[in-house]
Amino acid sequence: MNAQALICDEKQSFSIESVTLKDPAPDQVAIRTFHTGVSIGTEFALIRNRISWGPYPLCTGYMGTGVVEAVGEEIDNFEIGDEVYFRGNDAMSLVDGTSVSCVSGAHCSHIVTRPNTTHGVDHLVAGAAMDVACMFVMPAVGLHGVDMANPRTGEAVVVHGVGLIGLGVVASCAHRGCVVIAVDINDKRLAVAERMGADFVINGSSDDVAEEVRRIAPEGADVVFECTGIPRCIDPALALCRENGSFVWQGNYGSDPVSIHFLLPHGRQLRTFFPCDDGLQPCRRAVVKNMAMGSLKWEHCISHRIGFTEAPAVFQRISDGRDADIVGIVINWHL
Repeated sequence: MNAQALICDEKQSFSIESVTLKDPAPDQVAIRTFHTGVSIGTEFALIRNRISWGPYPLCTGYMGTGVVEAVGEEIDNFEIGDEVYFRGNDAMSLVDGTSVSCVSGAHCSHIVTRPNTTHGVDHLVAGAAMDVACMFVMPAVGLHGVDMANPRTGEAVVVHGVGLIGLGVVASCAHRGCVVIAVDINDKRLAVAERMGADFVINGSSDDVAEEVRRIAPEGADVVFECTGIPRCIDPALALCRENGSFVWQGNYGSDPVSIHFLLPHGRQLRTFFPCDDGLQPCRRAVVKNMAMGSLKWEHCISHRIGFTEAPAVFQRISDGRDADIVGIVINWHL
């Protein structure tokens, strides 16, 4: 099967390339991609080799929506024409035969994958818009961390970093009735956090974060979600917890070791949680259902909608640090 994909080479340059996908095996389906969402943090950690899931060239992207075009003979729960959401491609190669690392390969005009796996395919919930639902992983990651830490109604939570995962945490905590304090250094992201349910916003580049949090929660936050994935942010975020509070390692800090000042969390007897991935289908379906119901207005988190031919230039701007105002990107493959 011939397709078009967003490819990153070893020089961290981006292009739309013709690629070849194998025809669906008996346990696979083929999907025509409509939209894919961009996870800037994880994707650019892969692109910059801070996290490695395979050698260059890469095809990143791990969340999208589309329509099933072919079904393997062993598949009985999907049909041609089904609207679905998916995690990515199983394999692809360039037309010259060079293998492409699918990490996870969603930024492609077509998908061939095993649907009935933990990172496969599921039916889109009726009423969910494809261009919004394609971003399902990020709020699901946030929901998974919130579900693990279990903040209660009325408790004060700090969301330290409100990129897309942090915004998912904000929305989930707001739905639970928590007092939500969003911290970031970007006013645009903080404005989106307010729309997603944050009660207070603190700009860490101009405000004393610890002092502002104490003003809202004098004994400290019941739960702190550290969502930046930046190791130097860990200790300041730990200091925002109250005694016997909880700390959630919501970010991905890469493959290198990280360190903390031990005595602060030790002395406060903190509980810590290490969510990984997106909580699988229960969390994914929950956020897509909430999008369909209108209770999760994830469209507020989409700042850029682009056609796939624009994707290389946009990715290059992000890679070069020339577009700090991006919150969320949706790529349209169905032009």
